This record gives sequence, structure tokens and C-alpha cells, in this order.
Amino acid sequence: MTPLGVKLRERIARCGPIPVAEFMAAANGDPEHGYYARRDPLGKRGDFITAPEISQVFGELIGAWCADVWRKMRSPGRVLLVELGPGRGTLLADLLRATRGVPGFREAIHIHLVETSPALARMQEAALGETPASWHRTFSTVPNGPLLLIANEFLDALPVEQYVARGGLWRRRAVDLDGAGFRFVDGPCVADPSWAVGTGAADGEIRETSPEAMALVGEIAGRLAAGRGAALIVDYGYSCPGTGETLQAVARHRYADPLAAPGEADLSAHVDFAACAAAARAAGAVGHGPVSQGRFLERLGIGVRRDRLIETASPERHTSIRAACRRLTDGEAMGELFKVLALTDPAMPAPAGFEGLPL
Repeated sequence: MTPLGVKLRERIARCGPIPVAEFMAAANGDPEHGYYARRDPLGKRGDFITAPEISQVFGELIGAWCADVWRKMRSPGRVLLVELGPGRGTLLADLLRATRGVPGFREAIHIHLVETSPALARMQEAALGETPASWHRTFSTVPNGPLLLIANEFLDALPVEQYVARGGLWRRRAVDLDGAGFRFVDGPCVADPSWAVGTGAADGEIRETSPEAMALVGEIAGRLAAGRGAALIVDYGYSCPGTGETLQAVARHRYADPLAAPGEADLSAHVDFAACAAAARAAGAVGHGPVSQGRFLERLGIGVRRDRLIETASPERHTSIRAACRRLTDGEAMGELFKVLALTDPAMPAPAGFEGLPL
């Protein structure tokens, strides 16, 4: 049993089963034993890899996107460049390198990073070098002002509530003790949930919601509606509301049992992009997309950037550059599973990658 597992067992023994969202929040975010509190989870020696670690092209294209949005904002002299969950700082480092030739952009940006992991914050500081930045544990402490925000694989790690259909009713799913381990159990009934669609849910059908993610999207959208700017949300998830369990655990690049070793595996769930867009609209912002990651990167010119990299690379690297870009865009890799949603202030034209798409 992991140290966090012992802590959770004591809590459940004392108070009874806990909602899935509380278990997930502790597994990822417990300040002492949580998954993100003590480790670098990325890369071959970690548990998973994200798009910025696959290819520098990803961060470079996001940088070009931010610079283009800044111009569409009429190039304000001060803009907050915010990244939620910046990992090792790789995306930001690539973004800064790609935008150093954009007149006025680097001087205008003030970098703010939202990070709860001390280990990753140290890596981000090293990646940024002499570039000044401020760190925050929550987005709520980021100052107000014109905003460029990036959230790449951030929302998926926020806690999800699960509900299971039993006898025509929805019950909140919970985690209870099971011998030396844990198990899922049905919790209390939920009266007329606002997200319930029809009355024909099959017994055992599961629905997930993420109140924390929706509250964060609403907060970001509210800032955009009150000021200027745009946010880019990139994550794996689905475009239309639906049912089904997506909660998963990953350890050493393999799927694992989400309840087996709390604190030792990354727990995540697919992002409901339709709900994100609805939360943004309710807060006064405009949602663009979502579109697939593959389509978005192709619209930004990933093929052109790939070919330029190949021109200056050694012959030995040509294959790896092509393979990395394929992994980002191919429908059987990250290209379709990952979605991209842009949020903008109401006066902003459609940002790059979203022109001509329905709102």
C-alpha cells in the first residue's frame, strides 16, 4: 500500500466511502504524497509524454499562434502569457525561441505559470533561463490584464465526478475499502441532474462531469470577456456530450488500475469540450472549435515547419523529425483523439486554425 493509500484508507474507515472526484484529487494533488508533488512524470523515464516533448514544432507553432493573436489584439504593450501546467517548460522555451523575431512581442509579454509541483517548477525555471516569470498555484492569483493563455493537457488531470445509472436513477459513484485495497461503489441518488439526457439510461451506464474544470474555464472566459485576449485548450477528449467511463491511470507508459496505487500513477479523464465551450459562452467569451489536433496543426503549417527542420538537420534525423510530426497529427496517434478549443473575447476575430469554422 502506498503512503497515500494508507492515508485514504484511514479517511474512508473514519468517514465512509469518498466520491470518485475526491479520490482523484488526492491521487494527483495531495501536497505530501500526490502524484505531482514529488516527481517529473514526463519522458521515457517517466510515465507519459506530451506533445511539446515529442517535437519542438508543437511549441513553435503555438508561439506563432500567440504572436498572431497578439497582433489581432492590436499589439498591446503589456500582455500576460499564462501557461497552466507547463510541464518541464519545454513548450514555453520553444515558443520564446520561435517568437524572438516578432517585433515588440517579447517585450510585451509577462509570463505567469500555474504549477503545483515544486519539482516541475524548478525544471521550468531552468528551461526559461534568464527570462523572468512568476509562478502561481492557482489561476485565481494571476493578475488581471490582456491575456494569452495556454492549457496543454491540463484539464484532463482535474477531478471528475462519476454517476452510475441504477433502476432509472443516477447515483454518485464513490470509492470504498475492499480488503487491503479499494473498490468502486454506488453512492447516494442524485435528484434530476442538469446534465441528464432522457430517461433511458441502461443499468450500469456511467456519466462523468468535471465541476472543477468547468469552473476554471468559466473563470478564464470571464477574464477574456471583461478584457482582451484568447485562450488555447489542447487535450484529449470528445466533442459531443455522452456517457461512458474515461477515468484512467498511466504508469511507465502503460495503463494501470486507477485504484491500485494512489499517488504512484497519473489519473486523468477525457475532457468534455462541448461542456467547456458552453461554460465559456455562459461567462461571455466566444468559443472556436473544437477541432482535431491534427487539423489544427496542419492549418498552422506543421508540414512547412517540418520540411524546414529537415533541410537543416543531419540525414540521420530526417526520419525522427517526420515520425514526431506524424505522431502529433496522425489520426491513429494524437491527431484525432486530441482536440483544440480556442476562447476569445467577443471583439476578437477567429484566431489562426479556426477561421471559417462554426462557433
